[in-house]
Amino acid sequence: MFAVSHAASESAMRSQCYEVMPVAWVESPIVDIAQAPMQGEGAPLAWLVFRPDMAEAIRDLRPGDHVVLLSWLDRARRDVLSTHPRGDPRRPRLGVFSTRSPDRPNPIGLHPVRIDAIEGPRILVSDLEAVNGTPILDIKPVLVPLAER
Repeated sequence: MFAVSHAASESAMRSQCYEVMPVAWVESPIVDIAQAPMQGEGAPLAWLVFRPDMAEAIRDLRPGDHVVLLSWLDRARRDVLSTHPRGDPRRPRLGVFSTRSPDRPNPIGLHPVRIDAIEGPRILVSDLEAVNGTPILDIKPVLVPLAER
């Protein structure tokens, strides 16, 4: 069994930092956060432009694949801990961990998208609500039920 005093674990948590490097960036006609549709509703097609050294990592992706993108929401506020869901002030405030708000302590975005085309280091996706220039941290396949694998 592993036990750490509350004070020691809190101190360790506060002092650790992790570095992540983008693997791609979004090219989208959405240039302002206010233009971004919520949850991909009506989002235009967007390109993911991968770093050249990521060619091997994306080689097995195919048009029609459904994937989840992890992005760094670089324009989000990191000091927000509660918000009105969907920005509607008529709705009660909720803690950001109960919402999909981009404003949060670690603004990591999760985006389920479909791959529509691949052209070298560029992947065209649908349903991505991210703003032009948003860094992409990772891409993960959507898993099918175990019986279908």
